[in-house]
Formats: sequence, structure tokens, C-alpha cells
Amino acid sequence: KVLIDVPRSDLAEELAQSETKIQVLQDTLQQVLDRREEERQSRQLLELYLEALKSEDSILSKVAESETAPRKEMDEVDAGTSSTGTSAKTALSNQILAALKQKPAPELCLDSQDLELVMKEDTQALALALRWDKQKAEALQQACDQELSKRLQQVQTLHSLRSTSKGKKTLP
Repeated sequence: KVLIDVPRSDLAEELAQSETKIQVLQDTLQQVLDRREEERQSRQLLELYLEALKSEDSILSKVAESETAPRKEMDEVDAGTSSTGTSAKTALSNQILAALKQKPAPELCLDSQDLELVMKEDTQALALALRWDKQKAEALQQACDQELSKRLQQVQTLHSLRSTSKGKKTLP
């Protein structure tokens, strides 16, 4: 940083180099500093993302545990009615259902938590809630599964890159 801040003419004189070479040197140093800052910000963002995923997973497991029992009781009580449509609407918010209906590739628009909810939903209930046939609902669930897997792989790759870059820093 100090070498970048020094006036070009003073640095050229001190190093006995031309000002154009010093300009190239200062530009290169600035690029290195910029890259380091970008890497630092990327690491922070990845750490925040990983923390969010961990908290999201714990919240999802708690929500899943609390939702499964009431839903089974409701099915037993409402044995004579169509409770599967109601089940789909209670597990998936109207916002998620709207995104599923309106977007050409809804799996790209939903966050990971919503993708998991769509995947865990009963296919028949999902089809009824969206007023689609069962095959289209299955295809949607498969697309959501693939997108979630892709996101997980990206996070794992970023984590691996981070570990690799940490290892390089410790080398002389």
C-alpha cells in the first residue's frame, strides 16, 4: 500500500527505474491488493452463507418435526374430506405456490429452504395445490432436488477452495 501511495517520480528516482516501469509496478500492486480484498470479502460471504445454511437446516428440522405430527392428526380427523389439498397449502405458503405456478423455472427463484419444502411435500398434494397433473409435479420436485444438489455442491467447492487457499498461506 505504501508503494502505491508514493509519488511515481520519487519511487522511480529511488529505484533508478523509469516512471512507466514504476507505473506498471504500482498498477500491479494495486491489482494484487484489489484481488486480496475480493478474496477476503468472498471468504466472509461464504462464512455467512455457511452459517445461514447451518441455522436454516436446524430450523427446517424443527419445523419438519413440529409439522409432521399435526398433519397426521388432521388426516385422521378429516378422513372423509380431501385433506391433501389443505396439507399442501399449509406446508407451502401462497408465495411459494405463486412462484411455482408463474415462473418458467421456479427452482431457480426459490431459496434453499423453499426448495426443501417443495421436495418434502407429497407429490399428489403438490399437484392438487398447483392444479397440475402428478407427472408435472414430480418433474418440478426433481428439478428442485437437482438445484438444491447443485447449490450444495457449489458450497462444498467453495469450502474446499477456502481450505486450499488457507493451506497455501501457511507455506513459506
